[in-house]
Amino acid sequence: MASSVSAAPRPVIIDRVVPRTLVADVVLVLAGAAFAALMAQVVVPMWPVPFTGQTLAALLVGASLGWARGASAMTVYALVGILGAPISAVNAQGVHPAGTAWLTSPSFGYVVGMILAAGLTGWLAERRWDRHVLKAVVAFLAGEVVVYGVGLPWLAATLGGLGLPNDPGTVLAQGLAPFVVGDLIKAAVAGALLPAAWLLVRRIKKD
Repeated sequence: MASSVSAAPRPVIIDRVVPRTLVADVVLVLAGAAFAALMAQVVVPMWPVPFTGQTLAALLVGASLGWARGASAMTVYALVGILGAPISAVNAQGVHPAGTAWLTSPSFGYVVGMILAAGLTGWLAERRWDRHVLKAVVAFLAGEVVVYGVGLPWLAATLGGLGLPNDPGTVLAQGLAPFVVGDLIKAAVAGALLPAAWLLVRRIKKD
C-alpha cells in the first residue's frame, strides 16, 4: 500500500478541478498545447528572436498540469509546428515559420527550453511551490533560466551557421537583453496567478 501511494502523482491545481483520468490527461495536454499556440500569437516580431507570450504559457502550463503533462503539452506544440502547422510566432518578415524552417530557426532553441521549463515548473508545483507567491516567482524564474540555457546556445549555433556574428556579447545582446524586463514581468504575473488560483479553489472547495 505504501509503495502504491508514494508512486501516485502529486496533485497540482488542475487536479482539484478535473478528476484525473487518462482521457482528462490527454485533453489537458492538448489544451496546454493549444494555449501555447495561442500565446505565440501575442508577439512583437523581432529578429533573430521575437518577443512572445510563449514563455508565460510554458510556465503556467507546467505549473498547472504538473511536470509530465506540462512537458508533454509543450512537446505536442513543438511537434505540431515541426509537422508544418503555422502555430509559431510570426518572425520579422511577418511569416509563421513551420516545418524545417522553424526547426532550424534561431528561436527554436527557446521552444526546446520551454519544454524543459514546463517540466521544471511542474515538478516544483507538485512540491507546492505554486501555492506561495515568493516560491512561485522563484520557480518561474528558474524556468526562464532553463529557457535561456537552451535558447542562447541554439541561437549562437544558428547565427554561426548563417555566417553571422555569434560571439557571446552579440548573442546576449540579441537573445537575452531585450527580454529581461518582459520575462521578469511574466514571472511576477505567473507567480501571482497560481497562488491566487489556489486560494480561489480552496474557497470553492471549502478546504
